Amino acid sequence: MKGKAVLNPADAAFVKRLAVAVPGLWLGAAEPRYLEEPRGRWRGQAGVLARPETVAQVSALLGFCHAERVGVVPFGGGTGLVGGQVASEGPVPVALSLERMRAVRQVDGQALVIEAGATLQAVQDAAAAVGKRFPLTLASQGSAQIGGCLATNAGGVNVLRYGTARALCLGLEVVLADGTIWHGLKRLAKDNTGYDLRDLIIGSEGSLGIITAASLRLHEPPAVEGVALLAVPSPAAAVALLGLAQARFAGCVSAFELISGQGLAFLREVGPEVALPFAADPDWSVLIELGLPAGMEAEAAFADLYEAAGDLVSDAVVAQSGVQAAALWQMRESIPLANRRIGAISSHDIAVPGADIPAFIAAATEMLREIGDFRLNCFGHVGDGNLHFNVFPAEGRRREEYEAIRSEVMAAVHRLVVKRFDGSISAEHGIGRLKVGELARSAAPAKMAMMRAIKTALDPRGILNPGVILPAAS
Repeated sequence: MKGKAVLNPADAAFVKRLAVAVPGLWLGAAEPRYLEEPRGRWRGQAGVLARPETVAQVSALLGFCHAERVGVVPFGGGTGLVGGQVASEGPVPVALSLERMRAVRQVDGQALVIEAGATLQAVQDAAAAVGKRFPLTLASQGSAQIGGCLATNAGGVNVLRYGTARALCLGLEVVLADGTIWHGLKRLAKDNTGYDLRDLIIGSEGSLGIITAASLRLHEPPAVEGVALLAVPSPAAAVALLGLAQARFAGCVSAFELISGQGLAFLREVGPEVALPFAADPDWSVLIELGLPAGMEAEAAFADLYEAAGDLVSDAVVAQSGVQAAALWQMRESIPLANRRIGAISSHDIAVPGADIPAFIAAATEMLREIGDFRLNCFGHVGDGNLHFNVFPAEGRRREEYEAIRSEVMAAVHRLVVKRFDGSISAEHGIGRLKVGELARSAAPAKMAMMRAIKTALDPRGILNPGVILPAAS
């Protein structure tokens, strides 16, 4: 982006011109909730909030902002954890929310076409209404919008069986920086007509185009489902147990979540108050969900797994009802809330090859002992190698006391991930604004050059979510 003109602010004069240029477009002041992100590390700014109702309004808005060289920051529910939804620096941008664009345009037995402002929960409900399932599942699905989920290629707990958001999307409708609309809402499983533009837009965090609608792949819900929490002696035992479960129930392991004893201790310390099944919290446990065909029983399947596991499992709790299954999942999904209440020094959404999970946890723990006095909460999705390896203050201390070494901690963890384990510094949360510098330091020069070339080609004036993934123009 070097050499490109600096963006202009969305000041009062610009807002007046915008109102004339796009008649009928809802414009107003951005309430505080549009300028906040969950971890409280950034406070955003916006000259105006735009809430369009149609793709035509989005097109006109972007076309005008492109001509005026004014930045646009999309806000898709505000649940992102890397600051991609708020801009705290640079010329004041337009904040763009698609919350009024949430209509179901088409649904059949295989696909659902829905607008980007619909929440993930609304997508799941629309699928359920026709007897199908949209399996992307997040703790924040009541507020996270499907457009944002696709823009960040969200993962969640069911990636092991169904893949990331990218694997669940068949087509997109996208508005480009200059207002051009790409009508790519095909419902095809196969389409090899040139570059895969859908996959290019997914995961681009609003930096290449604004997703306004999507064709989503629907799945048949399993005939029988079961959930169990199993205590394991170590991360190595968890990885071995996953292999055993996949061998015995091929294609039926929907989720396999690693939980550390520190995460359970945080729940006991600060809540939320949830049922903790074991009298004494194990150092490690795994939450397993099975989706089985008709004729099988979940309780019998877990009993078979427990017997075959031997020393890999020391204790188990099997849900006897949907209510108990929901309670186990509530426990898992409450861990990030407890983390937030404790206050992380540095949070790491990383991925390593599945077989390397035990070695990474051991190496990272030892490395951090040499840097300072911390509590570590490691949890995540064993089946796809995605761990949330989060560093917290020692008991009785606050994260503000560690501010001077926060960047050192993050850099050390990411360096270990990339250099020793050939892993990723962002498995499912994206780069946002938090990891722009880390990406530049860790990615291959060829990759960075390719991404800059793509950004320049599709957004030559740098108006789309400036400062996300790549540094903003200067």
